[in-house]
Amino acid sequence: MKAASALDYQELARRRLPRFLFDYVDGGSFEEVTLRRNTQDLEQVALRQRVLRDVSSVEISTELFGQKLAMPVGLGPVGFAGISARRGEIQAARAAEAAGIPFCLSTMSVCSLAEVAGAVTRPFWFQLYMMRDRAVMRDLLAQARELGCTTLVFTVDVPVGSLRYRDHRAGLMGGGFMPAIGRVWQAMQRPAWAWNVGLKGRPHSLGNIAPFLPGKAGLDDVFAWIGANIEPSISWQDLDIIRKEWAGPLIIKGVLDAEDAREAVKLGVDGLVVSNHGGRQLDGALSTAETLPRIADAVGADLTVLVDGGVRSGLDVVRMLALGAKGVLLGRAWAYALAGAGEQGVAHMLKIIEAEIRVAMALCGVRSVAEIDSRILAG
Repeated sequence: MKAASALDYQELARRRLPRFLFDYVDGGSFEEVTLRRNTQDLEQVALRQRVLRDVSSVEISTELFGQKLAMPVGLGPVGFAGISARRGEIQAARAAEAAGIPFCLSTMSVCSLAEVAGAVTRPFWFQLYMMRDRAVMRDLLAQARELGCTTLVFTVDVPVGSLRYRDHRAGLMGGGFMPAIGRVWQAMQRPAWAWNVGLKGRPHSLGNIAPFLPGKAGLDDVFAWIGANIEPSISWQDLDIIRKEWAGPLIIKGVLDAEDAREAVKLGVDGLVVSNHGGRQLDGALSTAETLPRIADAVGADLTVLVDGGVRSGLDVVRMLALGAKGVLLGRAWAYALAGAGEQGVAHMLKIIEAEIRVAMALCGVRSVAEIDSRILAG
């Protein structure tokens, strides 16, 4: 199968990953209502087709947080990406660098900050959670600073871990002998992945938090540590801790409510990501396409609004910009491409996204990203 669209990589990922890994990437929480809303609501956003507008030259570059981007897109943080392909975060970071867009490394990445920094020539972004162990947070922030990360994305929508039924059904969650045997059996059904990633892609530990885990920590130990370090008492005042530790651009990720967005303005953050964690936290929450315009209106020009959730094409990127975002973070789109074809898959997916943005802009009669706003929405 040859991918013609970013969404085609979903099927390639399904064919190449063991079930427990594919379901982890592909699934959401509870009955996955919000996961479906993200894509369905975005598909329903209608654009105005304009004609005779002279679109012989279409400029898709933009600037975010002092960084020139080849297009208004970045690779958002995806946990455990390094076991979808061999040292997967490095492959994705290289593809993003070649495409001239930012890559954001997840705290829960297989490849460590130092490993990724050693594989690219330009600075990347880093994503962090609030943790009960503040010393771990400070250590990770110090590493990110020393390694030249330019922008911090602070995730605020995980005060508790959600329930992801697919992960339990596939055997990813739940300790004990039988789930472990099930994962081995699933891996055996995908021999290419088992050889290239399962065996040759080691170590499979989470590189950023491995120093804080007990020696020879298994998958169950990793999930136990993550669960024990989720901070349910997180509040707006905790952002002061982060602001004091981080001098560069600070973006909070996981805002779905206009009132929360206004609180972010008061605290002086530089940007926010309108996000429902890809439908992986509160099932039944609004889609990001539905709530984005209200949040963009609430903050105005006081901070930079980014968005993720349900974006599977360059057309979706243009839709999100028209709804009020200044940039879009891809999640599953690049995770599928990485799993399906590694660095080349991510690079190809980004070329598809770029071409789709150019075509969508031209057919909407706009010549630059700055021209994309609610005026190109139909109705």
